[in-house]
Amino acid sequence: MILYKKQLIILLYHIERMVDMSLTNTPGANRLHIALYGRRNSGKSSLINAITGQDIALVSEIAGTTTDPVYKAMELHPIGPVMFIDTAGFDDEGTLGEMRIGKTRKAIDKTDVAIVFFCDTDFSFEEEWVSELRKRNIPIVPVINKADIIDNGTEIEKRVKEAFDLSPILISAREKTGLDRVREELVRAVPEDFEVKSITSHLVEEGDLVLLVMPQDIQAPKGRLILPQVQTIRDLLDNKCLVMSVTTDKLEQALKTLVKPPKLIITDSQVFNKVYELKPAESLLTSFSVLFAEYKGDVSTYVKGAEAIDKLTEDSAVLIAEACTHAPLSEDIGRIQLPRLLRKKAGEGLTIDVVSGADFPKDLSKYSLVIQCGCCMFNRKYVLTRIAMAQEQNVPICNYGIAIAKLNNILDKIAL
Repeated sequence: MILYKKQLIILLYHIERMVDMSLTNTPGANRLHIALYGRRNSGKSSLINAITGQDIALVSEIAGTTTDPVYKAMELHPIGPVMFIDTAGFDDEGTLGEMRIGKTRKAIDKTDVAIVFFCDTDFSFEEEWVSELRKRNIPIVPVINKADIIDNGTEIEKRVKEAFDLSPILISAREKTGLDRVREELVRAVPEDFEVKSITSHLVEEGDLVLLVMPQDIQAPKGRLILPQVQTIRDLLDNKCLVMSVTTDKLEQALKTLVKPPKLIITDSQVFNKVYELKPAESLLTSFSVLFAEYKGDVSTYVKGAEAIDKLTEDSAVLIAEACTHAPLSEDIGRIQLPRLLRKKAGEGLTIDVVSGADFPKDLSKYSLVIQCGCCMFNRKYVLTRIAMAQEQNVPICNYGIAIAKLNNILDKIAL
């Protein structure tokens, strides 16, 4: 009986996750990331709940309720799909508090718009955070919460204007006052360059036939496609293209059945060479990872960074950065295939470090090259932040697709 109850709980959990995914089906990485920063118990979680009309974030009178940043995907009219980031208070204390503040600092790398809470006329904490946000050119929406119970809101407002040249909004998350103004300011604060770009529109036009070559190996769990494939297919359909999908072993047969060659062939980087050998001369060739080089990053920077591959020696060190946190798989691209190609080029003594998720080192000076994946799980802001870190330290950076094309000597023959 106990076993049945456990199985029922697991089943209900997965049903709930499926329903939640269907309601918020825009990939998190494509959403505008709105992060809330402020002291403990300043009302960050309460504002998220009030603005969304749901009890999303845990609220308590006890300071420090929020520990690790909490991410919640929502639709926020009139912006559309957004990702709220509820962070721990930047005045947290103790050893654990320092760790939580460290997580809050990392959230800045992903922030498109920041809501900053002011709750006192002492800005000993706020000054550092406002300065860092401005250094990153992140728009700030300043708020003063608890307007229904504090008696110095006007004084705080005056001091914020003098100290930071910001005009804070007086709100009460509990009474739901001032929320319309917050929404209006969020709309105004959306960066001009923020847009959900098309993945393929620079290579295709309406009516073009596009052939996708998609290895269904251990990297793609049974019954599923990996996220870059799904997003690319949807983008091609949005661009009114004719889409045909095959596995690598059926590529030659598929090409023979076509009346004319496809305008574009998109493949997985790991089979670049095989597809290149079979493709018609008229067809453009690229990979999912190369497409994401521009979609999520800066393809020209990546191409320039790939030049460093020719200079690698056994004394060099390379950092491979994966966006996903997963257990290493057989023939894993980032941990097995790419290192194999790099060592074949530079020598077996080449040092290769692998990091995953948000574990990206601040000091990159020991590396001759950084290679990151397509970053389908990260928002563009975070990817560009990593690129900027590498550039500031004069360390070349590229991604899997660009690096593999370079290592296979076909980088100059693929469509970027």
